Amino acid sequence: MKSQLIGFLVNFWFSFSLALYFHSAEREEKCIIEDVPSDTLVIGNYKVQRWDIHQHEFLESAPGLGMFVTVTAPSAEVQMSKLYGPQGTFSFTSEMSGEHIICLQSNSTRFVAFAGSKLRIHLDIRVGEHFFDESAVQAKDKVNEVKLRLEHLIEQVYHVTKEQNYEREREEKFRKTSEETNSNILWWAIAQTLILIFIGIWQIKSLRDFFISKKLV
Repeated sequence: MKSQLIGFLVNFWFSFSLALYFHSAEREEKCIIEDVPSDTLVIGNYKVQRWDIHQHEFLESAPGLGMFVTVTAPSAEVQMSKLYGPQGTFSFTSEMSGEHIICLQSNSTRFVAFAGSKLRIHLDIRVGEHFFDESAVQAKDKVNEVKLRLEHLIEQVYHVTKEQNYEREREEKFRKTSEETNSNILWWAIAQTLILIFIGIWQIKSLRDFFISKKLV
């Protein structure tokens, strides 16, 4: 019962993930932006399917079709660039907090045989995931099983805490930016009011001088 409860908590605190699919043409680069804290493991699983013009459906990709995976850090530095097969797993650890750009592009030299066709790319991004070896757990006794599951749960809780701290930092930065913007708007409104008052006084004085020069008053 305790093992089931711990397993449920592990699944409940499981790292954030993003699963999606998108279509891509020949040599077309598709990118997504993932905002992650520093020193966080990011794992991506993908699978490529090719549209068959004869059967009018997506089929498993032909052997030899590869995908270039490029990861660009918030500093605009390329953190990873590697060629994978039609399906695979890539991973990287963020060196700094911020938006990381993950791009996928088919290798043109091998994809030329399917020119004019399109691809469907299934992508699953997991942030802060730590692998849990079920086989290792099953080989242990119940006490060690609970211990291993608790350690894994603590790692997940640590990641959630780090994610929350990062969100607080972003919220604080956004709040400061909003306050600075509101302050600038306030001073601009005051400046506009002063300019209007000055123009009004200048117009009144000009009209008064005009009436006096014409001896109308």
